[in-house]
Amino acid sequence: MTSNNANLPRARVEVAHPYLALMGLFCGGFAGMYSETALNIALPQLSMAFSVDVSVTQWLVVGYMLVIGVVLPLAGLLMKWFSARKLTVFALGAFFVGAIVSTAAPSFAVALVGRAMQGVGTGLVLPIMFAMVLEVIPPHKIGAAMGTSALVIMFAPAIGPTLAGALVGAGSWRLVFASFAVIALVGIVFALKFEVNPYKLTKPSIDGLSIVLSVVGFGGVVFGAGMASSYGWTSPVVLAALVAGAVCLALYARRQLTMETPIIDVRIFSHQGFRVGAVCMMVNFGVTLSAMYILPQFYQSGMLLAVALTGVVMLPGGVVNALVSMVAGRIYDRIGARGPALCGFGLSIVGAAALLCATPESSLAYVVACHIVMMIGVPLAMSPCQTHALSSLPRNLSTDGSTALNTMQQVLGAVCTAVATSLLTAGQASYAAAGGTDAALAFTQGSHWGFAFALALAVIGFACALCIKVKKRVNVGTGEVAAAHAAARAAAKASAATAATGDGASPRDAAKSGVRA
Repeated sequence: MTSNNANLPRARVEVAHPYLALMGLFCGGFAGMYSETALNIALPQLSMAFSVDVSVTQWLVVGYMLVIGVVLPLAGLLMKWFSARKLTVFALGAFFVGAIVSTAAPSFAVALVGRAMQGVGTGLVLPIMFAMVLEVIPPHKIGAAMGTSALVIMFAPAIGPTLAGALVGAGSWRLVFASFAVIALVGIVFALKFEVNPYKLTKPSIDGLSIVLSVVGFGGVVFGAGMASSYGWTSPVVLAALVAGAVCLALYARRQLTMETPIIDVRIFSHQGFRVGAVCMMVNFGVTLSAMYILPQFYQSGMLLAVALTGVVMLPGGVVNALVSMVAGRIYDRIGARGPALCGFGLSIVGAAALLCATPESSLAYVVACHIVMMIGVPLAMSPCQTHALSSLPRNLSTDGSTALNTMQQVLGAVCTAVATSLLTAGQASYAAAGGTDAALAFTQGSHWGFAFALALAVIGFACALCIKVKKRVNVGTGEVAAAHAAARAAAKASAATAATGDGASPRDAAKSGVRA
């Protein structure tokens, strides 16, 4: 991955095998995001196993996001106190232990505790992963590397229902949690062997009030949204949590502006490119989670498919998601973020609108095709928007940017899941109030309300993507414009031509891996 030409910009920390250095984090990120949607397909089985209502088992998803939302804002501070490798191993270890606890859980409460431990691991792994990409990947290959990261983030929740459906069909819901543990264990092995420590540990002072405001603020918003599906959005408990969360977040942001060493430097939002890219990325993630929360349940309760078959029909969309994620970053390297973002949101609009026409009588091919269209659009926009946001920041703010993006992504993901759940319930209630008695048709109407929400998010994303400026792009954290990339490629070609005549110098060997903890 290191350059073969002195004119090409180099990675901040040069390692012999950058992707091996990132593999432990990729495993952790995949396990974390896979677990966000894998349980959606197993919620009915979990409800029966623990003798609780489905609205209660939903907390295995929302509670997990709640813990992630609380831990994520603290990741940037922890990276200044502990080496990246130690934090990664701790995070993967917490996720592994939590998965084992949930696998063997005799009750819902024990399973929820295990999910909370998994949330701690995911909350630490995600920001470390994106921050490490900026350190060990050469600037002119950042787009491709971010595409790989997006593959982890987007493919995992897309493939989650498929894998979970197969595991539940083959055995039980316990196999789903066991699969989380296996992936985390593989990540621990890679992290111990290959991960490097690119950051200097500054060990800044810890502001206790900021941590309290962060926990109450982010936690309050996610908790309020999670309770809304059970108590309604106008419930005093829900409103109190949302208002408390919003007020604490406002106080938290104001306090960070006055601190010499903030936990998250909120001045990142003063950069227009970051703001627009972040909003597009958040909305796009909301489209994914809301649609992927509704669709597996629509297959089972609306079209009356078996759980194993549901996993199978979700597979084509997941595969397409993976393929598009792999090329989206390279598209950004060539043409920037605006074009792929507009195309991606446009396709998501088409896919969500088509799902509004799906009924229990619709052919499986039609619904699968709708899913595929969405799974082309979502990753096509995700990686370019994320890279555009981070590339708009100077190097000293890249860690804060990564932490902020992942925090907002999880908080918005929890809110969107809660909104989709509320709309699903409201649509079913509306059908019953109109005198309907068919359970499949009731669920179909509820699903349509949820798909309408995904459609609205996609339209908002398209409008936001129009605000992405077409200009010379700045490589992430280097201050060198994208024109340098073209010049570097020309220089590489010239070097190759020189080497062909026997006059060129041999390429410089990549440096060995950085100092280990």
